[in-house]
Amino acid sequence: MGLVLAALVVLAVWWLSTGLILRVVEPVHPQSQRRAMLWASVVLAAGMVGVVGSRSFDTALGAYVAFGSAVMVWAWQEIAFLLGLVTGPNRAPCPPVRGWRRAWYAFTAIAHHELALVLLGLAVLVPTFDAPNSVAWQTWLVLWTMRLSTKLNIFLGVKNFYEAFLPASLHYLFSYFTRRRFNVLFPFSVGLSTLVAVLIWAAALQAESAYREAALGLLGSLMVLAIVEHALLIAPLRPESLWRWAVRPRG
Repeated sequence: MGLVLAALVVLAVWWLSTGLILRVVEPVHPQSQRRAMLWASVVLAAGMVGVVGSRSFDTALGAYVAFGSAVMVWAWQEIAFLLGLVTGPNRAPCPPVRGWRRAWYAFTAIAHHELALVLLGLAVLVPTFDAPNSVAWQTWLVLWTMRLSTKLNIFLGVKNFYEAFLPASLHYLFSYFTRRRFNVLFPFSVGLSTLVAVLIWAAALQAESAYREAALGLLGSLMVLAIVEHALLIAPLRPESLWRWAVRPRG
């Protein structure tokens, strides 16, 4: 029953938090941006309080608090990126180059965003790495590695780009994406992620404490959803259809 609850919680958090973030970043005028970043910063602060405050509680409740807190910290960089406030020094479409030069231009387009991910990740990792409750940094690790895999696959070529999620101010990023049915990295990404998910779930089924059952259930469910997000990159459907209530049609 504990694993079922963990899976339902992760599914609800994933669907609802994604929709709320898309709603928050929908307005593009400066006043709305400032308001959105203010609220995002409040959520970030609350998330860090939860990360630090839950590190000593190796209970099922502590695992849920740590997971939710890490997601709150993650939300800040999502909002900052989608508002175009933390992206990279390069804000121009990709020039007509190929290979490593194109990869470098793509990196400079999101370099500040990547730095923010590393710094926030360290802020989560440092106080929790050796703590009795390590769910926060493990949650961040899953989110970060799977997001990096998604970015690399989009760069190399997939069918869907999640276009409706990017506001007009970030449409120049489309020039760094490649539209393909498939790329050579994709099966390795999904295969390795699936192996990790299976190992986590196998350990969860043998958990000897409520804390480990909750922790592994949350992490395993998050891995499964990340794999689903990868599948949506090549699926014959529009991913934004899952969040119709949050995404307004863009011109």
